[in-house]
Amino acid sequence: QVQLVESGGGLVQAGDSLILSCAASGTTYSVRVMGWFRQPPGKEREFVAAISWIDDKTYYGGSPLGRFVISKDNAKRTLYLRMNNLGPEDTAAYYCAASTYYADSYLDAELYDYWGQGTQVTVSS
Repeated sequence: QVQLVESGGGLVQAGDSLILSCAASGTTYSVRVMGWFRQPPGKEREFVAAISWIDDKTYYGGSPLGRFVISKDNAKRTLYLRMNNLGPEDTAAYYCAASTYYADSYLDAELYDYWGQGTQVTVSS
């Protein structure tokens, strides 16, 4: 089993930056990919970004338009998401997820076995 705990969310102003963290514990050796999803209020959950623990390959969704950067710390088994130039459209619950599956891409939430509890990001204008 893998446990994921997100942190770093909060209330910020438009134009600010935030770094979200996701600490993984448990049987983390089985994880191939970790990623971030977000769910704005009243909308569907969408893929944000993911990174491979095997070869560092990254995957990005289209919504952040290049403003978000995913990274990881292997020693700490921690995933990060740096969010730059935030706007009200980025307001959402952000979820960390981990996948033990091998796939060509990791855009689909069905590929992820484990999920964190989420951390809320609210951007005021």
